[in-house]
Amino acid sequence: MAGDGAATCIDILLAIILPPLGVFLKYGCQVEFWICLVLTLFGYIPGIIYAVYSITK
Repeated sequence: MAGDGAATCIDILLAIILPPLGVFLKYGCQVEFWICLVLTLFGYIPGIIYAVYSITK
């Protein structure tokens, strides 16, 4: 679907700007969000990598 691709693109952009927000919008308060939050607190780059990975998997 065309709408699906646009939503994923917006999610990835949000994941780069603020990684936990992008993951939260896709998964809510599930374990993926908490992993991303902890990784972002330890370092911005690991948070981005995990967020993009979890959104695109």
